[in-house]
Amino acid sequence: MKKNTLTRQGAEWSNEEVKTLKQLFRNNSNGEVAVILERTPKSVERKAAKLGLKKSKKYLKTIGWKA
Repeated sequence: MKKNTLTRQGAEWSNEEVKTLKQLFRNNSNGEVAVILERTPKSVERKAAKLGLKKSKKYLKTIGWKA
């Protein structure tokens, strides 16, 4: 049974969630990571920023981002 993301609002991140975020963030959209973690894309974005995570250049190219 899938948890309601609204009930997780402001919930602390578990060590396992942080580990998964670190594994997935570089090469996946925030939305895709959010679905897997049952978080909002914005919360994924915020936590990644706090951890200093960045998207890979390869991923950014796939979405048409030019540096």
